[in-house]
Amino acid sequence: MLLFQDEADELELALTQSLYETKLTKPDHQPYKSYADLTTVTSGVDQSNVNDGAVVAENQAVAKWTLNTEVHNTTCAIKNTNKDNDDLKVTKSTRSQKRRPRKKPHLLKNPSGPRPVLLWFRRDLRMWDNPALIGCLELGAPVIPVFLWNAVEEEGPGVTVASGGASKYWLHQALVSLNRSLEQRRSHLVTLKAEASSLTALQGLIAATGAASVVATALYEPWLKERDDSVWEKLEKQGVKCHIYHSYCLRDPYTVSTRGVGLRGIGSVSHFMSCCQQNPGSGLTSPLDAPAALPAPSAWPQGCPLVDLGLARMPRRKDGTEIDWAVNIRKSWDFSEEGAQAHLEAFLRDGVYRYEKESSRAVEPNTSSLSPYLHFGQLSACSLLRDARGARCRSPKFQRKLAWRDLAYWQLCLFPDLPWESLRPPYKALRWSSDRVHLKAWQRGYTGYPLVDAAMRQLWQTGWMNNYMRHVVASFFIAYLHIAWQEGYRYPLVDADTHAMMWQNGGMCGLDHWNFVMHPVDAALTCDPYGTYVRQWCPELKALPNDLIHKPWKCPASMLRRAGVVLGGNYPERIVVDLEERRAQSLQDVASVRRRFREFVDQRSGCDLVPVPARLVQEALGSMEDVVSREGTGFLLPVITLMEFKHQSEDPDRQDNPYSAVLKGYVSRKRDETIAFLNERDFTASVMDWCLLEGLPQPIVSCGRARRTPTRDPYSKVPGGVAVPHR
Repeated sequence: MLLFQDEADELELALTQSLYETKLTKPDHQPYKSYADLTTVTSGVDQSNVNDGAVVAENQAVAKWTLNTEVHNTTCAIKNTNKDNDDLKVTKSTRSQKRRPRKKPHLLKNPSGPRPVLLWFRRDLRMWDNPALIGCLELGAPVIPVFLWNAVEEEGPGVTVASGGASKYWLHQALVSLNRSLEQRRSHLVTLKAEASSLTALQGLIAATGAASVVATALYEPWLKERDDSVWEKLEKQGVKCHIYHSYCLRDPYTVSTRGVGLRGIGSVSHFMSCCQQNPGSGLTSPLDAPAALPAPSAWPQGCPLVDLGLARMPRRKDGTEIDWAVNIRKSWDFSEEGAQAHLEAFLRDGVYRYEKESSRAVEPNTSSLSPYLHFGQLSACSLLRDARGARCRSPKFQRKLAWRDLAYWQLCLFPDLPWESLRPPYKALRWSSDRVHLKAWQRGYTGYPLVDAAMRQLWQTGWMNNYMRHVVASFFIAYLHIAWQEGYRYPLVDADTHAMMWQNGGMCGLDHWNFVMHPVDAALTCDPYGTYVRQWCPELKALPNDLIHKPWKCPASMLRRAGVVLGGNYPERIVVDLEERRAQSLQDVASVRRRFREFVDQRSGCDLVPVPARLVQEALGSMEDVVSREGTGFLLPVITLMEFKHQSEDPDRQDNPYSAVLKGYVSRKRDETIAFLNERDFTASVMDWCLLEGLPQPIVSCGRARRTPTRDPYSKVPGGVAVPHR
């Protein structure tokens, strides 16, 4: 028997591998360093599987002892055989050794078993109702969960907030929670910093593991879809099968067509839902259960610690100490998939009953607070829509909010430059303020307007605010400070999406226009009539009375002293004083650019005209009356435009615009009636007291019929149809 030394070593290693796979009755991955040990930020220790872990460790110890014994015996036999045939050994030359280098001592490719599959996690960080995860199991091969991070690819070529601090911190914590869930299923997450590109990282993993397939959930941002298409094409050429699954509420954005609906009204959620109805999809399916376990490979590829991705990086002071800016975010949220389910159950149990009419309340739990979980895929959008439709109280408004999410991604498909471009050419010429002092004051919550300051401080500390408050701070930012919407879009949220649809609509350059502008004082009558929200986030104002807490500049000096408020001291002065003047200037600027670019204004309807891609027009054949074709500009589509803008353009010198979009709040719309009623009541009460004292007949008091709203608030009783606050 003639054996070269290298061949004997390879035989020894192959026998060792074969014994390892044969002797273990329950194959598991090799021991690896705990994922929690690789991270510096943890959110608690899960002790639920300690006993199970002890049993597994004991079994692994026995298997390891048996394996070592067999390996020892096999090695001795090989050495004895070599000794008996010592006279037949042939010494290889130095050139031969260089020509045939030794193979690495670890074998990741198992020729006797199925080749593993790479499960590429992106924004589907969950176990429950995850089609991509179940698709991996259906392939019948070991599953290697991986997460790749390349900030340049994620952020795209323009101005996006994909890598904002708050959003990245949530992603870090979500990955920690995901790995904990995988460890409970005898698997773990392999994280890699894809410095060159995601394609290069995947190719390295495939080469190291021998993976035959890659499974992932689709992403809908144009630059990420372009990257993915390139990755899938190159991997398929290398013989690697790619399986792509989708995650959306209504339809795949890339399959929704305007055929049969037309283009008029595009940008509105109603138009989008009509397009979805004309293009029926598979509909909602039954939810997918989370798997009890994942088949692990015989050996794992080498990744990097999660902290090396830099998602939760904290700045340091000059003395080297760390600035933990996310401490309040950790206190405010449960980043796990279980936390997402808890939020959903709490909302369906209570908040959904008030969502339809009172979702604007700033301090009441009337909103779902599910947006961060939806953004990172810790909660399935389909399952959320299914639960919303199956709840005892079905809120059409809430279901439309989910449709807005799909609409935003659909617009990205139609207009790939949407996140950083103005779709309405005239508004590119608007003069925006470059006052950095105003910008910093807005960001830090020191504008002098308590409602705006409270919202921005909540955002700073928790990374989130409800939808109504987002409209308040955005309206103040754009309509009153005259700062470009891109500056506000850059401000980080934990649920920040790469699309900028809502900021663009508020900034007057999207496909839609907000039909309202929130006044920073009057809006408080809707969302914070008692001042509870302001007292929570601006505690320096907590001693002010309810009717003045939203306008402390109107408080007498003696009242401010008693409340401990010093304007310009512990609470700032207003950074802009005359809001009406600022709003009027904004309208004049809009009218000026619309007159200047008349070719982009439809003279019949007064609507703005937006250039439409030719492919979109071709797709909507049969509705050509919706578009205007002009030389040099291509196809122009009339889009939704504020009546306020149309009237201002027609009569720019008129001071009082009858179509003013400034909202006073749904309570204050009856403010004059309320004041009249209160005056009448006070007058009647004083007359009655005087009559009783004088012994005169009491006047007849007419009382209207009272009505109630489903919840308790200061305006719940409405005598005579007029809101009356409790005393």
